[in-house]
Amino acid sequence: MLELINVSRKVGGEDHVVDVSMQLQRASLNVLLGPTLAGKTSLMRLMAGLDAPTAGRVVMDGSDVTGVPVRRRNVAMVYQQFINYPTLTVYENIASPMRVAGRPKPEIDAAVKKAADLLKMSPYLGRTPLNLSGGQQQRTALARALVKNADLVLLDEPLANLDYKLREELREELPKIFAETGAIFVYATTEPQEALLLGGRTATLSKGRVTQFGETPAVYRAPHDLVTATTFSDPPLNVLAVTKKGPRFAGAGGVDFRAAPAHAGLPDGPYRIGIRPHRLEIGSPDTAAGFDATVFLTEVTGSETFLHARLAEAPIVAVVHGVRRIDSGARVRFAFDPAQVLVFDPAGAAAGGTAAKAA
Repeated sequence: MLELINVSRKVGGEDHVVDVSMQLQRASLNVLLGPTLAGKTSLMRLMAGLDAPTAGRVVMDGSDVTGVPVRRRNVAMVYQQFINYPTLTVYENIASPMRVAGRPKPEIDAAVKKAADLLKMSPYLGRTPLNLSGGQQQRTALARALVKNADLVLLDEPLANLDYKLREELREELPKIFAETGAIFVYATTEPQEALLLGGRTATLSKGRVTQFGETPAVYRAPHDLVTATTFSDPPLNVLAVTKKGPRFAGAGGVDFRAAPAHAGLPDGPYRIGIRPHRLEIGSPDTAAGFDATVFLTEVTGSETFLHARLAEAPIVAVVHGVRRIDSGARVRFAFDPAQVLVFDPAGAAAGGTAAKAA
C-alpha cells in the first residue's frame, strides 16, 4: 500500500500540492482527474520520489520513503511526452528494465512479446524509435513500463498522443492488466470521460488539493462539493443560482421548479444547482421543470448535438440526442428532471444528500 500523509509541496512560495492524504491499495487503479495545473504531475512526482515533499510523509508497504530518491524505489513512470532510447530497437527499449534487473532471456522474451502484442507493437520490434510514428513511440514507452514489474506504475496522460481507436482499445485493456499485476497504478488525465471508462478509484484535484477520492462512479454521481462536480463534468456543469422557498426552487431567467424528495427538506435560502449537460432536454412550453434560454451556437457531433445558450447571464450547455438545427438567437425551452439536479449550499458543499439520478 502507498500512503500519503498530509503531503504538501511548495516551489518558490507557490503551492503545488496542498495537504494531501490518500491510501492506494495494491492491484488497484487510481485516477488523478483535474485540469491542467491542478497538481496531478506534481503529486505523481512526490509518489515516485522524483521530488521530496515540503511537509508530510510518504509510506510504502509500511516503510517511510519520504525523500527516498526514485532510483532506490521500484517505480515505473510514463509521460505524455514519450521517452525512449533512440539507438535501441523497440525490443531492446521494452526489454531494458528487465535486462538491468538481470532477468533471464526466456523470461525477457516472453514479457516483451506479451506487452508488444497487447500494444500492437509486434511488427515493429526490430525498428528504432526514429522510424516510428509518435503513437508507436508512446506505445513503446508504455510497454517498457509494463514489463518492469514495478510496485508503483505512474501514467501521466499516457494515451493523449494516440489515435482515437487505439485509445479506446487500451482504455478497455489497461484495467485488466492493472488487476493482474498486483502493482499500484496511478493514471493522470484531464478527461472526465476517460476516468469513467477506466473505473477504479478517482481523486479529483483542484489547485493542488484533492477535493474527493473514492470509487469512480460514486465520486461522479455524488460529488461532495461544487468544485468536485465541475471538475468531473465535460462539457461543463450548468451552474445556476437559485433560492429555495417552501417546496420550490426559483432563480433568474424564469427558473422555477418543485424540489425533488432528496432536497425537499432543505431550509429556505440561497443555493446553487448543477445540471449535467446530457440531463437537459428540449421540452415543450408547458414543461413543469425547465427554463427558456437563448441559443447562440449549435454543434452537431454525429448522433448528438451540443446546444450553447444563455439564461440571463449564465452560460448553458445541453447535449441532446439526434441532429438539431437551431438558429442563433432562437428561444428554446430546456427541460430537466429535478431528481437529476445537484444542489450546493452557498459555501459550495453538497446539500440534501445524493441526487440519485444525477449521473
